[in-house]
Amino acid sequence: MIDLKQIQLFGTLACHLCEQAQEILREFEQKGQISLIHCDIVDEPQWLELYRIRIPVVAYGDQELGWPFDAETVASWLKKLDAK
Repeated sequence: MIDLKQIQLFGTLACHLCEQAQEILREFEQKGQISLIHCDIVDEPQWLELYRIRIPVVAYGDQELGWPFDAETVASWLKKLDAK
């Protein structure tokens, strides 16, 4: 069995950009390339401080990808993660 990368999507409710990011990432999740974890920044004070004006942000470990991004950008970012 392949270990899927657990990718965090930092966002919040009523954020249309976060919804767009989720749609892009859902494609990768449906293809079995990632496991997506939704992180609402209002749930953790440190997330709110870090990401308030930057959401949506995708993260894996200490590697982040900030908005704007599209499927091609995400694919390239994931490939770079694999190379590390």
